[in-house]
Amino acid sequence: MEKFARFIHDLEISNKTNDKIDAIVRYLDVVPEEDKIWLVALFTGKRPKRGINTKLLREWAIEISGIPDWLFAECYHSVGDLGETISLILPKPTHKISKNISTWINELSAISKQSDEAKKEYVLNAWSGLNVQERLIFNKLIGGGFRVGVSHKLLVNAISKHSGIEANKIMHSLMGKWVPADTNYAELINGLDLDTNISQPYPFCLAYPLEQEVGSIGEPEEWQAEWKWDGIRGQIIKRKEELFIWSRGEELITSQFPELEKMVSILPDGCVIDGEILAVEKSQVLSFNSLQKRLNRKNVSKKQQEETPIGFYCYDLLEFNYEDWREKPLGERRSQLEKLISALPENDTVYLSQVIGFKSWEQLATIREGSREMNSEGLMLKKRSSPYSTGRKRGDWWKWKIEPFSIDAVMIYAQKGAGRRSNFYTDYTFAVKDGDKLLSIAKAYSGLTDKEIREVDNFVKRNAIEKFGPVRTVKPELVFEIAFEGIAESGRHKAGIALRFPRIRRWRKDKKADEINTIDDLRNLLNSTRHADRTDKGI
Repeated sequence: MEKFARFIHDLEISNKTNDKIDAIVRYLDVVPEEDKIWLVALFTGKRPKRGINTKLLREWAIEISGIPDWLFAECYHSVGDLGETISLILPKPTHKISKNISTWINELSAISKQSDEAKKEYVLNAWSGLNVQERLIFNKLIGGGFRVGVSHKLLVNAISKHSGIEANKIMHSLMGKWVPADTNYAELINGLDLDTNISQPYPFCLAYPLEQEVGSIGEPEEWQAEWKWDGIRGQIIKRKEELFIWSRGEELITSQFPELEKMVSILPDGCVIDGEILAVEKSQVLSFNSLQKRLNRKNVSKKQQEETPIGFYCYDLLEFNYEDWREKPLGERRSQLEKLISALPENDTVYLSQVIGFKSWEQLATIREGSREMNSEGLMLKKRSSPYSTGRKRGDWWKWKIEPFSIDAVMIYAQKGAGRRSNFYTDYTFAVKDGDKLLSIAKAYSGLTDKEIREVDNFVKRNAIEKFGPVRTVKPELVFEIAFEGIAESGRHKAGIALRFPRIRRWRKDKKADEINTIDDLRNLLNSTRHADRTDKGI
């Protein structure tokens, strides 16, 4: 635990990528194989299932620290993290416990099957044998995640530096189904189990936002343009007569979309296709709001399938005849993909993503302006000579999105953030005018600079009106421009409207609260966008 706690501390004190990579390499140098596999698991979302209710942790911490509930609540609201709050209020340790991180995880797994009394005895003994930082790690192992700024790509690059194995091979190895408790670290990073794991997907190739003039990226004939759809990015895998569908978030989602499962009978064996899961009716792509009705459902009824039909738009061919095609140029991959799709029997499930013809960037810019009529976010630009890279590679793929919608709204609530933001009010609720009243319309927590966050934090502390747990009602004076990608009706929101991906675009210090937008403005915007979705029931 000491080594892991020191390692986490090293990650937290640095914002530099190379320093984080070096910290991971140093940790891998000094820990046993069984700890290495848990490092990978914890940083790729494969932490053990919660075996002890965090409500019990709170009760036990209050009991042994001797503080009242209200004081614990105040401490929690100030710190912003339950595990850290508990680690700070506990009495000083009475003895020293030294165990590897893998030993702690195995013990927590075993204790999860025992009584609450046994769990309490184990936890209290652990707390009394660990220092503050080690207690925090222990609490996180039970009920939280590690927010230390380590992306999958950064972790992979660190493992690559330590092992000498190519990063793209490691990334491929880490995707798919593997269980930490049953996996050998060396075998995992070397990909020795890939032949037996027929469901294994490939790392997704991602695009950078196009922020420069489009003409600066090269000549039009060097590029392939497609619509940028707003759905669920996924890979469909057909190997050994079995079909698997993986999301970009590394979730196996085959059962969520039963109409796609019939592709097992029409796709050739040994192929992997990258594409987008979309709500589609009569070859028309519907809005994300329609698709959302189908997400995260364990059981999908026939009625739901009929009301929101699903299709898969094919972008790229990653594997063909069991051969990895990712290093071949896009032009060659696309040509084979077109042949593959055209040879399929007629169906209403598999679609080939349209390649948009254009002769000049000016012509393509005009086409892009019609994206919303297609329920598209804009365009994807892919260099015809590019391989299918792992992650983002600047210069090969660009996403050229249309300008987002935006409104001016006033901040009415504020709440402290988590992790490094736990000392500042960084999570805000915004409202628009509804007659003489204010109506909350969106929450957002990104888009401000560190300097602006400190300014807003100072305003909240000086102008808080009421307190509801961690939330503060503030004087409605600060106006912000809120950008968002889409708008839809919603019965779950008081305003009856939901904004998709709201974020702060800028602080409108030039505007007063009486100049913000109204709920009628948003309803008019909603009405103007409705015609694009032909299956919006009730319209």
